[in-house]
Amino acid sequence: MTSFNDFGLAEPIIRALAQENYVTPTPIQSQTIPLAMNRRDVVGIAQTGTGKTAAFALPILHHIESHRFRPERKTCRVLVLSPTRELSIQIGDSFKAYGRNLRLAVAVAIGGVPINRQVRALNHGVEVLVATPGRLLDLIGMRALSLDSVEVLVLDEADRMLDMGFINDIRKIVRMLPAERQTLFFSATMPQAIADLAKDMLRDPARVSVAPQSTTAERVAQRVILTDKAAKQALLAETIKDESIDRVLVFTRTKHGADKVVRNLEKSGIYAEAIHGNKSQNQRERALSAFRDGRCRTLVATDIAARGIDVEGVSHVINYDLPNVPESYVHRIGRTARAGADGIAISFVDHEEMAYLRDIEKLIRMSIPSTDRRSGPRPATPAGAARQNGRNADHKAEHRAEHRADGRHHRGKPQRGARPGAGQNRPAQNRPAQARPAQARPAQAHAARPIASTQPAQRPQQPTAASGDLGGVSFLQRKPARREVADGRTPR
Repeated sequence: MTSFNDFGLAEPIIRALAQENYVTPTPIQSQTIPLAMNRRDVVGIAQTGTGKTAAFALPILHHIESHRFRPERKTCRVLVLSPTRELSIQIGDSFKAYGRNLRLAVAVAIGGVPINRQVRALNHGVEVLVATPGRLLDLIGMRALSLDSVEVLVLDEADRMLDMGFINDIRKIVRMLPAERQTLFFSATMPQAIADLAKDMLRDPARVSVAPQSTTAERVAQRVILTDKAAKQALLAETIKDESIDRVLVFTRTKHGADKVVRNLEKSGIYAEAIHGNKSQNQRERALSAFRDGRCRTLVATDIAARGIDVEGVSHVINYDLPNVPESYVHRIGRTARAGADGIAISFVDHEEMAYLRDIEKLIRMSIPSTDRRSGPRPATPAGAARQNGRNADHKAEHRAEHRADGRHHRGKPQRGARPGAGQNRPAQNRPAQARPAQARPAQAHAARPIASTQPAQRPQQPTAASGDLGGVSFLQRKPARREVADGRTPR
């Protein structure tokens, strides 16, 4: 198909596309729209920025226009599930834009905003509901919504749903849907867990793929700068000032890291905004709006918050931290080079992130050109690996908290991740040199331990029960070498 007029879409939809200046369909649209209009289930494999929202929205709107009736109270005819708030909002805006000439009720249900407003929007029934899984289950639990009348289910960014831990919620939602429905399933990658989910959800689906699995955007020029961790901030400011940047999206691994980058950029005279799960929905929308209209050229984001960012004119993506999931790299750099434009992706890599870089290059089947800006060699060491494992635990914990904030904002405060090595530096109980196994310690041992004296071991000390008196000689006097452990300065 070379024109939207070739699909046989309803005239009001064709008129809306003309008003949006859309003339030629993208490959995913050319393949998906005819199948969806024939009421086939579809599995679509496509990277971000390929136009898949229109690929499912246009045939859905055509179906609604061809079969007009008023939806029942507290129901929806079409349910679109997406992983993040920003993506849900953008999908809802697309339905409104393409259906502007139709009498259409579209609702968006996401966390971070008052739920009562969404309850009121659903009270009279809507044609299209776009929702994150957590907020959808909240509405169902409040009896504000029934899924008995859903005719079309769309699951967008299914692989991201898996990353964010929503798969069990998705399965729970699917069990509430009518068996007789159309399902449109989209994912950028197809790991085994997603393939299994698709098999359970769809009936005799047509498969549409517009790019090899897990490939990066072809028009993105990628490069790596090898650097020391401490030098990243100065390198970021230097890069943003030196490069011919229209809009730059900077990725960090954690929310705290995003805020820290913004503060340091502002010290360098660079205005930046941060967008992540700890920001309120209004703050996120204001930051995204400033980035979209050019008032802010630098947006710092975490993977979760940035999933729904679809902004034209992003010339650069900078990976301040490499992601520890290689597929996330593909999604990150897909924020640039959209709609046929060129883009540049720059990754800052310190010695502790080299393993991540190797995983990414293996996934994308290419070696990324690199420039070495390190002050000296940084060989990997067992101690460094241990510290990195601790940091990875922090990052994963923070990502899990952010996932819950996006999909389950009103389901309790997320728990913070534990510090790496938590509990290792507690004052050790005075004991003989032969350490007891950790599992043999009484549960109340930490609470009962005294703080050991920091006085030299040879200084006379009155034996007491607290110091572990054995025949007038305390444990500390017998084993002064253990004082460092008792003082809470366990070497790492």
